[in-house]
Amino acid sequence: MPPRPIPPGPGQESVWAYPRPPRLESTPRRLQVWLGGVLVADTTAGFRVLETSHPPTYYLPRAAFVAGVLSPAPGRSVCEWKGEASYWTLSAGSRTEVAAGWSYEQPTPAFAALAGAVAVYAGRMDECRVDGVPALPQPGGFYGGWITPDVVGPFKGEPGTWGW
Repeated sequence: MPPRPIPPGPGQESVWAYPRPPRLESTPRRLQVWLGGVLVADTTAGFRVLETSHPPTYYLPRAAFVAGVLSPAPGRSVCEWKGEASYWTLSAGSRTEVAAGWSYEQPTPAFAALAGAVAVYAGRMDECRVDGVPALPQPGGFYGGWITPDVVGPFKGEPGTWGW
């Protein structure tokens, strides 16, 4: 069954208006990540990747993370648009989340600005915020988008969306 996009209200974006292939944008929005009761990353110099049917995936400069929070994790994957991803373990307070972040160390030319920036799975952190608003994780556990009230779906990853 084809998806039925939710009409955006004032101040909202529909993920169905996002492009495919995806687009990379810098964002001045304040991005914050908490893990183990600790604010582990904070920036207003992040990026967002926008792709049809997906909430934005936010990438934070590595320098936005508190020293010692990130350590390399095993595994690699390939995105047809961005290139080969490396994974990161995040540790803070009493928590360690193995392979809960990823980056593109040598991205494709269209995503060159992402080199070294790190995205995290919101559902594996205590909390992720965009301009002070808590973000929900993109459904399904595979994708890394952050859902805030200013984006509407339906979102890839929800039950029944595999063939989108």
